Amino acid sequence: MQRIRVLVVDDHRIFAESLAAALAAEQDVDVAAAGSAPAALRNLDRAATDGHRFDVLLADADLAAPLLAVPAQGAARDTVPRACPRDGIALVSGLRTSHPYLRTVVLADRDDPRRAAAALQAGASGWVAKDCSLSRLLAVIRGVLRDETHLPPALLTGVLRELTAARKHRSESERLVESLTPREREVLRCMVAGLGRKAVAERLFLSPHTVRTHMQNVLGKLGVHSTLAAVALARRAGVGPVELEAAAAAASVPVP
Repeated sequence: MQRIRVLVVDDHRIFAESLAAALAAEQDVDVAAAGSAPAALRNLDRAATDGHRFDVLLADADLAAPLLAVPAQGAARDTVPRACPRDGIALVSGLRTSHPYLRTVVLADRDDPRRAAAALQAGASGWVAKDCSLSRLLAVIRGVLRDETHLPPALLTGVLRELTAARKHRSESERLVESLTPREREVLRCMVAGLGRKAVAERLFLSPHTVRTHMQNVLGKLGVHSTLAAVALARRAGVGPVELEAAAAAASVPVP
C-alpha cells in the first residue's frame, strides 16, 4: 500500500493536532502537525533531506505572520535567512518554488472567492472549509495527488469570475509595461526591489536627475501617480525585482 505523507500547518495548535490525529487513523496516511510557517518549512526541509518527502500540505488560510525567518533548504546557519510568509496563501506561493513536488490545500474558516482565487494562482490545488467532513477532506487529499483541483461548488462561479478579472488586469498591465523603453523597464525593476532614487542612480550609474526623469516617465506611461501603484501594476504584469548584486554590473558606461 502506497502511503500518503501529509503535513498540517495551523497556528491553532489544538486544531492542527486534532486534524492530524483524525487523518492518522487512515491506514494509508502518515501525518505530522506544525504550529507555524517556520515550523512547517523546517518539517518540509528535514523530510526532503531524509528522503521522506511530504506529499500534501494542508495550510490554514489565516496563518499568522511569523516574527522570525528560517534558513533556506541546505543553507548554512550563518547565511541570510529567507523571508517567512505572511499567511497560508503566501506560504503556498513560496513552496511552489522550494518544494515543487508538494500538493497544497488551503483550509479556510469562511468562503471567500477572492482569496480562493488567489490561493489557486499561488499554486494551491484546493480550497476546503475547515468544518468539512473528514471523508470530504480525504477525498480532496487523494484527488490533488491525481492532479485534480478541488473547490466548494458554491465558490466555483465567484472564483472563475476573479480569475477572469485577474487575467484581464494582467494583460492590461503587460501592455502598459511593454510601452516602456528598456532603460525604463530596468528602472521599474529597481522600483519593484524597493530602491529609492539615489540607490537606483548608484546601481545603474545614472545621475539622480536622470533617474527622476525615468521614474516620472514610468509613472506617466503606466498611468499611475505613485511608486507604490507602479510596483503593484508591475507585479501584476509579472515584473520581478532587479538582482541587486548584478544591477551595478548591468550598466558599465555612465549615462548622462
